[in-house]
Amino acid sequence: MAFKDWMVIIILGIGWGMSFVFNEILLRELGPVTVSLGRVSFGAAGCWAWVLLTRRNVPLTRRLAMEMLGFGALSFALPFAIYALGQQSIAAGMAGIINAMTPVMVVLISHFWPEGERATGPKTLGVLFGFLGIVILALPVLQRGESSAFLAILITIGAPVCYGISGNLARRYKAIDPAVLAALGLTGATVLIAPLAIWHDGWPMITRAETWGALMVIGFVLTSASFIAFYWVLPRVGPTNTSTVTFIAPISAVLLGVYLLGESIRFEQALGMAVIFCGLLAIDGRILKRIRGAR
Repeated sequence: MAFKDWMVIIILGIGWGMSFVFNEILLRELGPVTVSLGRVSFGAAGCWAWVLLTRRNVPLTRRLAMEMLGFGALSFALPFAIYALGQQSIAAGMAGIINAMTPVMVVLISHFWPEGERATGPKTLGVLFGFLGIVILALPVLQRGESSAFLAILITIGAPVCYGISGNLARRYKAIDPAVLAALGLTGATVLIAPLAIWHDGWPMITRAETWGALMVIGFVLTSASFIAFYWVLPRVGPTNTSTVTFIAPISAVLLGVYLLGESIRFEQALGMAVIFCGLLAIDGRILKRIRGAR
């Protein structure tokens, strides 16, 4: 990949690691589904502002509008709600580590996806390491009798599954401008999740300035700007390479969780993250190629 592509991925990783910390702030006053609604609605507003400001073409048809409901649900509404729901019982750092399963799910789903990337030996090894890392994270929680935390881990794994599907699905929209695709997807997500948020969490009542601040940052910066950049780099480097953004996100989430929220790092979290990282290195393949080249 080109240097500028790597820089985009690194910045995205740091930013998306921060999103788990902002979730913790939002959950102090809002329900988990409302957190997702706030993020996708603010994100959609930011993306449309950019689309209109730059006068980009919006090839909207009735069929595309219907497809964006499903695409928006898988790419934004569901994973955002899942992480917020999981973070009611697990720390921001733990959620960030689970998010590192995204490339594992991308490889697994891409293998069976029509015209998807077939899993090689190293990638298959990476998938196995990824699931082993999740087992390491989950077993101590289960042994301590923390059933709510164990259930939260299982629920949170659903977010990388959504990203794995949407990452492959996004390739069919490569002809659409990235900013327009993000705007359409986030709008579809907003339409779908708004009634669910009101039904599940009730009407939101925001009284704290920090909640509004967190919504602004997580919506306009970590969603609008970030996903415009994400969909710009995705067709350039492919879904597997793009998903390596999750190398950086868990480190960012863990360190910021410790520094800003006073969270602690347990041994099994560090070990689980290390094992998942080994899987990501196998999926990425660059280090293995260098070792073979050296030999």
